[in-house]
Amino acid sequence: MKVISAEFIKSAVDPFHYPDDSFPEVAFVGRSNVGKSSLINALVNRKKLAKTNNTPGRTQLVNFFVINKNLSFVDLPGYGYAKVPVSVKRGWKAMVEGYLEGRESLRLVVMILDIRRKPSEDDALLMQWLRSNNIKIVFVLTKTDKFSRGQVNISRRKIGEHLGISYDELVPFSARTSYGRDNLWRVIGDACCPVS
Repeated sequence: MKVISAEFIKSAVDPFHYPDDSFPEVAFVGRSNVGKSSLINALVNRKKLAKTNNTPGRTQLVNFFVINKNLSFVDLPGYGYAKVPVSVKRGWKAMVEGYLEGRESLRLVVMILDIRRKPSEDDALLMQWLRSNNIKIVFVLTKTDKFSRGQVNISRRKIGEHLGISYDELVPFSARTSYGRDNLWRVIGDACCPVS
């Protein structure tokens, strides 16, 4: 996919403040500090479209972006960061589930996992919740540049086994090198612009 334009539209807390859902939407979810913003930036080939931060748990709103004036990316708050107050965690859960349940233009959820980490209970619960709500998911393993190709394959298998999904369902990705970018765009294109 050639990205000609990518722009931030707005941040919101609840559906009353979401932008019009005139374009197909792809939502990005994952634990805090998993590399969500870096992945979005790498996909659109922009350094600072989505704000990155060294402090986990900073994305506390639903952030909307429009790509090529015909597709929306939605950056959802991260989950699972222990230092965030319980009240904030509850608010994030309500925000994320509220978006995922009610957004008619949602075509795909990109569920991001760190290839160096065993999936958490939160990861497994989110996957089950998405599947029980019939929401299409692609699983992306970030930070693959930290591993050799052999290590990537081993971790990919282990993560797949842990989540009960096949090796082929996990897309390896590196925001630093853009490895996996074309594969992920292919999945996004198939979900948002299926050929009839």
